[in-house]
Amino acid sequence: MSDLPLRKENNCLNCGSTVIGKYCSECGQENTEPKETIWHLLSHFFNDITHFDGKFFSTLKLLLFRPGFLSKEYMKGRRASYLNPIRMYLFTSFIFFLVFFSVFHFPERDLKDVNFTLNGKTFAQIDSLPAQKFTDFTKEINRGIPMSRKEFNEYKDSLNSESGFYILGQKKHYKTKEEYDSLVASGAIHSSWIRKQIVYKEIELNNKYQNQQGKFLSDFIQSLMHHFPQILFISLPFVALILKLLYIRQKIFYYVSHTIFTIHLYIFVFIAMLFEIGIQQLERLHGLGWVYFISNLLTLIILFYLYKAMRNFYEQGRFKTIIKYILFLFSFFILIVFLFIVFAFISIFQI
Repeated sequence: MSDLPLRKENNCLNCGSTVIGKYCSECGQENTEPKETIWHLLSHFFNDITHFDGKFFSTLKLLLFRPGFLSKEYMKGRRASYLNPIRMYLFTSFIFFLVFFSVFHFPERDLKDVNFTLNGKTFAQIDSLPAQKFTDFTKEINRGIPMSRKEFNEYKDSLNSESGFYILGQKKHYKTKEEYDSLVASGAIHSSWIRKQIVYKEIELNNKYQNQQGKFLSDFIQSLMHHFPQILFISLPFVALILKLLYIRQKIFYYVSHTIFTIHLYIFVFIAMLFEIGIQQLERLHGLGWVYFISNLLTLIILFYLYKAMRNFYEQGRFKTIIKYILFLFSFFILIVFLFIVFAFISIFQI
């Protein structure tokens, strides 16, 4: 509700109808002065996201301490007293990923320094060895036979030609697209359109990273982690489908019921993970080793919360709930692994 002063005129600025009272009976717009301050604008923005009139905190309290209750209330049609689950999901996921990506920093520099090594030494370190140590080293890698600098460079080039990034797992390294296309055209190899695109990407990666496995791994992980919100969002309807199959004999639960249950579950996980991120930052800043106990405890709390939510929402006995709980966790693990594999390929093609 706005604290802006009411207009003296009784015509609605939105639809032109006559306004009796504070709100237009036709469109519902509040009949207040249109001039707003920045504070009013920000207040409206926050109110629109959370209905910040006590509804947000009351809904949050029930979500945290009464697993499955809000989903049950929604299914019964009691919705006006609580924050809309979709709106709450968007708000909590936005806050979670904002915090997550602000504190998540993969050690890019350390990874980028990782290169192809030979007996624990990079090629640059080997090239800088003094003459005698260089001779001793080449004996170790060449069955006791020393190599000259020229011979070692030829050996190094042969290793470089054999190493690389292989999405399909084959051991043939094509240097250019033209080389690969000529082999396809001559009939030496057979290639579908999909295989050709993958080989093209392998050639591009090998030319881009030049055997710098660390830099490739760093870029790949960064790209994959930025798909994390999409992975969770896409998993949501599939998780609801898993629950639908687990409770297929419960005719009172529709697919939407399982979806609302899943949304409330994800919201709880977002909030729990926010606490875990805070705890990890506390340990990083102050070196408090005992906070890892709380971090592990939060994981157990999430697992216990899932069990209680399933028990309260679906109202089945302990034994049936435990069996379906285990099947759900197993199915969820398979789903997440599958989605990560899919998005791993997407990430590779985006870097």
